[in-house]
Order: sequence, then C-alpha cells, then structure tokens
Amino acid sequence: MAFFPSIDAFSQEDKKQGKPVDSIKTKTKIVETDTKEEKNRNVMLNAANNTGPREVNIGLPSSVGGITIQENDLPVVYYFWPELPNRTWRQSTSLERTGLLKVGEAAITTGDLGFAVNSYTKLGTDKLEIVGNLSGSSFGWMKGDINVSGPLAKGWSYTMGAYANFDPNSFDLKFANYSDRTQIYRAGLTKKFNNGRGQISFLYKYANSASLTNYAVFRYKEGGKVEEYNDFKIGRDSYIVNDGIMKFKDIMTGETKFADMGGSDAATTSHTFDILGNYDLANDWKFNFSTRFRYTEASQLIAIPLGIFQASASDNFTYKSNGNAYVGNVNSMLGLYTDGVPTKTALSRFEIKKNVEKHKWRFGLLEYYYQVDDFTSSRSFFNQTVSANPDKLVRNTPGGTSNTDADGFYNYNVGGEYHNGFENKLSGYFSDNWTISDRFSLAYGINLRYHKLKGDYYLTPRTPDLVLDPTQKTYFDNNWFHLGGSINAVYKVTKSAGILADFTYTEKNGQLESYSGAAVPNNAKSKSPLAAFGLYYNNKNFSIVSQATYLTRNNYLARLNLVNPSDATQSQVATVFYDIQTLGWTTDIVATPFKGFNLHYLITFQDPVYKNYDFNAFGNSYSYNDKNVLEISKVLMEIDPSYTYGDFKVWASFRYFSKQYANLTNALYFAPRWETFGGVNYKINKHFDIGLTAVNFLNQTGAKGTINGAELITDASAYYDQLLVGSYIRPFTLEASLNFRF
Repeated sequence: MAFFPSIDAFSQEDKKQGKPVDSIKTKTKIVETDTKEEKNRNVMLNAANNTGPREVNIGLPSSVGGITIQENDLPVVYYFWPELPNRTWRQSTSLERTGLLKVGEAAITTGDLGFAVNSYTKLGTDKLEIVGNLSGSSFGWMKGDINVSGPLAKGWSYTMGAYANFDPNSFDLKFANYSDRTQIYRAGLTKKFNNGRGQISFLYKYANSASLTNYAVFRYKEGGKVEEYNDFKIGRDSYIVNDGIMKFKDIMTGETKFADMGGSDAATTSHTFDILGNYDLANDWKFNFSTRFRYTEASQLIAIPLGIFQASASDNFTYKSNGNAYVGNVNSMLGLYTDGVPTKTALSRFEIKKNVEKHKWRFGLLEYYYQVDDFTSSRSFFNQTVSANPDKLVRNTPGGTSNTDADGFYNYNVGGEYHNGFENKLSGYFSDNWTISDRFSLAYGINLRYHKLKGDYYLTPRTPDLVLDPTQKTYFDNNWFHLGGSINAVYKVTKSAGILADFTYTEKNGQLESYSGAAVPNNAKSKSPLAAFGLYYNNKNFSIVSQATYLTRNNYLARLNLVNPSDATQSQVATVFYDIQTLGWTTDIVATPFKGFNLHYLITFQDPVYKNYDFNAFGNSYSYNDKNVLEISKVLMEIDPSYTYGDFKVWASFRYFSKQYANLTNALYFAPRWETFGGVNYKINKHFDIGLTAVNFLNQTGAKGTINGAELITDASAYYDQLLVGSYIRPFTLEASLNFRF
C-alpha cells in the first residue's frame, strides 16, 4: 500500500506560494518525524477529470467522494454524501498553499484513517496583491480564477476571490454545454492585533456547482482488454440520455417530478463562514483556532448503468421520442435524485502548542456538529439504447413485470433512501515530537473522540411506488467512544541512513448514512490498525525510503446495485458488511543527478483482499472471501522527471497501474494501463508565466474502475465480446494556462 514517511521536498518559498507538486524544484534533507505532510505526490494531477485531487491509494477501496479535503484545518464537507467535496472546493489562487497530510497526522488530529489534502485560504495582506489564472483546453474547457488582497485600514486587511469553471469535458452532451459548472466566490477581513501577538480573520465563501458523470460502453475482450463498440468513442461520446431528463416520484410525498441534468436540479449551493486566527500566549505557548459554520442545499442527479441485454421484436420496446419500434441492445438504468437536502454544519478546532527542550507539544480540541434535514434519494429505473447520446425506450408487454410508463420509467423508489438527524463528534488530541537523542526521535499522538448519532429512518421495504408513511418511522440514538493515534520512530544508524517504524490506529462505528436503507445497520466498531517498518538513506543527490506495511479494517458497509446474472432485466439492492486486509511494500526515491534535473520514482506492491464478505441475492448465496479488492492494482508506479533551465521547466509524470479487478468475483478485470502527464512552463517575467500541459499524451484510451451490473458474474468467458459499461480515463487533452501576479 502506498503509505510511507517522506522526505521533506518543498522549500519554504514553495510552501508560501502554494505551488502544486508538479511545479516544484525539489530539495532533499534528512527524514524528520515532525513533518506533517507527504511530499513528492502529484495529488492534483487527475487523469479522470480536473475538478479535484486524485485518490491517493492506501490499499483500501476508494470512497465515492475521493480523497478527504480540508481547508484551514477543517473538512470542507463533514461527509462526502450528499455533498461531494469538489462542489465547494477547487484548487485556486484564493488558497495560500495546499499539502497532503500523512496518514498518522490525520489519525491524530481527526481520528480518521487515510490521506487528506489540507489547504489554507489566502488571507488579507499588508500591500496590494493580485494573483490570477486563466486556463483552457482543447475540448473547450474555460476557467477563470483571481484573488485580490490588500490593506483596508490600520490593522485591517481584506481578501476577495472569484473562481469560475465551465468544462464540457471530452464528451459532447446534447442537452447542455458543460458537464461541470462551478462558481466559487470568497471575501474576508483580517485584523492584526496591536500588540503584534496574533490576528483574527473572518471569511465567507459561496459555491454553486453541478457536475455530471459519464460512462462508456465497450466490448469486453479476453485478457481484460476492451475495444470500441460500433462508432462509440470511449471518452469522446456521451453515454448520458440525450434529453438529460429523468422522472421520479418523491419518496416522501409521492409527487411526480421531472429532473433536468442540464439545469439547477443537479446543482449544490453552499454558504461557508470561517473565523480563524492565532495568538501568542504567555510562556511561549501558541494558540491557533479555526471555526466554520456552513449551510448547504445539496443535490445529486445521477444515472447509473446496470445490465445490457438484447431486445427482440416480441419485447415491445419503442423509442420514447417517436413511438417507433426498437430492436437491439438495451441498457437498464438506475436514476438517483436528491433534491436540495438542507445540511447544517458547525466545526471548530482549537490548538495550543509549545516547544520545550527536546519536545514539541501540541494539545487540541475538535467539535464537529452535522445536521441533515430529511435526506432522501428518490429512485427510478428506465431503459436506453446502447449508443452515443442514447434514446429513452418505452416498454409495454402484456402481463409483463418490467413494463414502463409512457415516459419510459418504472419501479419508482425501489432501493430509495432516507435518513434524518444529527451527528456530533467531540475530540481531544495530544501529540509530541520528541528528539530523544541525536540518533533517535519519536513522534506520537493520541485522539480520544465521543461520537453521538441521533435521528430517524424507515425499515419499510422499498417496494415499487413506495411513499414513506411518517407514522412508521424508527428512531435511533447512539453514543460511542473512539480511540485513535499514531507513533512514528526514526533511528539514525549513520548520518545518512536509518530505520523507520510506524503504527497508526483508528476506530469508528456508524454514521447517518448508515441508516439510509431499509435494514437495521450493523454499527459494530470498525478498527483499523496499520503497522509499517522500513529503511531510509539520504545524501545530497539521492534519497530513498523503503517500507513494508500491514493494514486491516473491519465492518465496511456497501450497498450493491446487483443485476441477476441469469436475467439482466432483474436488479436488486443488497446491504453488505465486510472486512479488508492488505500487505504492502513501497519504495520512494528522489534523485538529482545533475543540475536542473530532478527524478521522483515510487513503486508499491500490495495485496488487498476481502474478508468475511458473504451475502444472499436472487435466491443464491455468495462469498467473496480472499477475493482481490475492486479497482486496486497490486503494483503501482509513479515516475516524475523534470528539468529546469533558466526560466523554462519541462516535466512529466508517468503512472502505472497493474491489473485491476472490475467485479466482486474477480472474473472480470482490466488490463494494466499507464496514465501520463507532461508539460512545459515558462516564466515570462515576475508578473506572468505560462504553461502547457498534455494529459495522457501517449494517447492512452480504455476503461477503468468497475463494470456496472457485473457484480455476480463468475464465468468471464461468457462475457468475451459482450457489451459492458464502465468508467474510463480522459483521452489525450491539451491544457494551457496563464498565471499572473501583481
């Protein structure tokens, strides 16, 4: 798994300017236990899209929301569903800097497992500063991003920022111009105290964002390869129904609604207020604080492909648009609609710290409150043609159980979701960086958390045309205590080489989202111990860290949208709890063999497998114990060379992913693939620089991730040359940018 203590490769000036990893001239030094961030990771280079950071693999399944994102030491969203982090946060000139928190640091300060992007808002400045970026791509992407800051009055300063992103992506929608429409506006005031011992800032951020997810249909081939089907171009054609309209029945009221993916129905709006600052206390204690209040109306409008089947004339399919008969391949689709669910969040982090002789002490307090008012996910099913910009289909078979209405929809609210209530997390944490001797240092910390969960949900079976009855609510009130923490030891055998050891542990139980379905959730405690041991070596031009890791985690929750392997027209939702175990070995190298040239190389070998993964579906029992975890390669590799000469910099990033399993039985998989990035940057003068970036410049194409509707397939040979649907990497794309600063 890709977890390792890293070499501190950012200069202080790089940190101040918040440069992305791919644009930094790296410098190496001896491994330090008090480094809170990972280095050398091109986390903002995303081969899937440019709306947010990529997932940084640690041998566990990626979440729907991707990597955790923090701003000013607090999460930008409390939980990634129904509001995804990229609906309120983007890499921007309004951020002073961005980094990647280590797993151990996240465990100490938040009590959660995994990497986290941490960013800091650009505050008011003592002199006028204007920083901006204009970007575009060969597919018509347009982004404008500007921040203005300066003095306002004695002791007061201001900051203002605007970010606007209009991205058609690489596919051509028929009902909208852009697949991502995001606008973020910021304003803030900073007050420096007259005694010079600290400051306080008041910040506001408004965000409005709508993003659509596209898929690709392809013909699956032996060996995990895919080929294009008919004239459907992977990554270039849209597989979203051509009018962008889906029909639902509100699971709470029964009201019929037509939702438009090209309009405001898919948009999330949020208002965020931050109060943050720092103050130097007596006896060299330093106090930092950050408080956030958020109000969001979160919407999700998603169409998920299920199974593909062949329809004959006797199946009575007709085009919804004109009533003409249809014979050919049909894709059953699942529609999900969350209509502006209000969420309220109050988050605070208070921290004091002090350096005492050989110690760096830190004491912190976290308070997280999150309220959701009647979260619903109304659902419906429909059928579409298997083609670019597919058409809706209507079915009317006498006596048939899969007939649609006149608009092409059926099985309203089968698998629909609801929960209501609040979560409160109160945590205290402590950490210390202890330099025991010139050779031995220890960084350790602990997080103690009280978690309260209270609200209501429904155990009502999600039968067709369900409308929930308020008199049938079931109530829950849970209280849990969690322990988290991390310890990292470094022993320097020589001035340049040494031994590393890490142990990280986190716990969690349930969350509001656990109560969305029609079953009593399994809220048993999930425990995640992570142990690592490795070696490092540093000198002026070469640095290496090599480390082995072991990680387990129990009581994962999954809601599977299953398709009957014997009848692709039948689907079912199953709730499953399971465990994961992974072993890994990661080696990370940074080399500067000659002036101007830098090379970063990382390779990971890992073996993540499922444990205790058993469930029933369609009258059969299934067990996926010891099966490989979906979407995770056993071999990962990153190669990042760069060369700087004068005002020019040429750089590249190559990522290798070995075979990835695409369904739970491991019968289907995708062949190994490369993702590539490259670019050139030129500094025109102190005010302007330009850049040109190529995404997947080796013109890679193909599918990745999972194959929708294939969770129960056991015989791959029956699917060779068959049509399947899945995700994909972006096709070759050129992106240009102009950065300016005054």
